[in-house]
Amino acid sequence: MTVAVTGASGHLGRRVADLLLERLDPSEVVLLTRTPEALASYSEGGAAVRYADFDEPATLGEAFSGTERALLISALDFARRGGQHGAAIEAAKAAGVRHVIYTSIPEPEGNPAAAAPSHLATEVAARESGLAWTFLRNSLYADFQVPVVAEAIASGQLVTSAGDGRVAYVARDDCAAAAAAVLTQDDHEGKTYDITGPEAIGPRDVAALAAELGGRPVEVVSVDDDAVVAGMIEAGAPEAVARIRLSFVVAAREGFLDSVTSAVQDITGNAPMSVRQIVQQSDEAV
Repeated sequence: MTVAVTGASGHLGRRVADLLLERLDPSEVVLLTRTPEALASYSEGGAAVRYADFDEPATLGEAFSGTERALLISALDFARRGGQHGAAIEAAKAAGVRHVIYTSIPEPEGNPAAAAPSHLATEVAARESGLAWTFLRNSLYADFQVPVVAEAIASGQLVTSAGDGRVAYVARDDCAAAAAAVLTQDDHEGKTYDITGPEAIGPRDVAALAAELGGRPVEVVSVDDDAVVAGMIEAGAPEAVARIRLSFVVAAREGFLDSVTSAVQDITGNAPMSVRQIVQQSDEAV
């Protein structure tokens, strides 16, 4: 069985590729990317590395050719990727792909996170394509809490408008492990999995972790959304980016990201890592 991975030069894509090459013969692994030169070592190891660009639909048919299952890793442009993903699904179908696996978000319908509408559109496109599908609804990455904890340790404050909102943060490595497992196992067709960490935690939990690791008190400072945006802009983020980031805070505050499941354990056979484990493994926060 030959499998394809889009966005294979990204952080998640590379990790999935590494796991696939531990399970499959390299000749069964096809890596799709806009930058094939970035994956030269994989090509040298026997994997097929093919140029594919969601903005160039003509490149996609040949890229998917000869593959049976494809992991569609969501693209980065929230405004355009719904259409990009839809074109990729159609190209995969035309090329003979039988089963598409897509990295989505928890509760995409009604979710205020800026990423949600394009995720929902892609899920609809996959359902309507006639292909077998599996949706991996990845929670927010625990890895992104490392700089949050580091800043809280340094400043003694955790500034947030999340209120008591909790998030079932998941390690990117656990997302990769789940994706690699679904690509190489049977019986996942037509299923939707919420890929989460082992617990849902809120700002007070993150602050408590920072205080413990830093050896000094960390105060949770509750502010409104405008203050959060202003702080991100002051730190150098463009306003549009700041508001996208804020949308995930709103999603947490409104309870769209707090569901905890056993999906990682069920699919991979391994327990998911916690935020504490991710932070403790990093040199940035401790």
